Amino acid sequence: MALSPTQHSPVPQSSSQSPRAKAAPSPTKNSGAAASRRSPFRLQPRHVFWLKVVIHVVSLGFFAQMVWLTVSGGFGADPIQGLHHFTGKAALNTLLLTLVISPVAKALKQGMLMKVRRLVGLYSFFWAVLHVMGYLVLDLNLNWSLLASEIVSRPYLSLGAVSWFILLALTLTSFSAIQQKMGKTWQKLHNWVYLAVLLAPIHYYWSVKSGLLEPALYIAASLALLALRYRTLSRGLSLFTARRRTSQR
Repeated sequence: MALSPTQHSPVPQSSSQSPRAKAAPSPTKNSGAAASRRSPFRLQPRHVFWLKVVIHVVSLGFFAQMVWLTVSGGFGADPIQGLHHFTGKAALNTLLLTLVISPVAKALKQGMLMKVRRLVGLYSFFWAVLHVMGYLVLDLNLNWSLLASEIVSRPYLSLGAVSWFILLALTLTSFSAIQQKMGKTWQKLHNWVYLAVLLAPIHYYWSVKSGLLEPALYIAASLALLALRYRTLSRGLSLFTARRRTSQR
């Protein structure tokens, strides 16, 4: 019996349906494009370089502003007090900024951002030196013995002195060669920055007679930054307590 041609006759394939007509997409190109879409932005050494340039420009710009306010009478009726507040707040602002960098770098997953923290810390000490020298030269006429007695007799100056010497120690040991020689001791020493961050705004609060809102905000900001490091602080306190108990036995 003859078969129906509609049942067994092969259906011709069009050229658009032929598997050879379409070129298969390159897996290398697709994976590369997908990776470029998925990969987040990462800071490179050149970005860190320009960030440091910005930090230098901004810091030197504030220094130029301080000089201009000094020579032009912009600090008002009490220019010495105005100069003290300018340099003190500049030191405090940059000190707080050093603690902001770490959580920001962690949140954004930008480890290279930590490369600028040392530079910001150096500028914090730079402003702290100007702050102390302004007090020593303009208020005490370079009387070092009077400076020592003032620090001992006035609690707010005592707190400021402790913060200043902490920044001095951190600055002198901020170089990579010293860090390698100190080993684990280096990190223990630099954890003292947390004490400086706590004492510096209290020093500011005690030093003013009016307008307490601004120094109170600085204290709140310092406590907030320290709260972000609760685990580090609690771990350090536990180690300190354990060593103290061991030494007393």
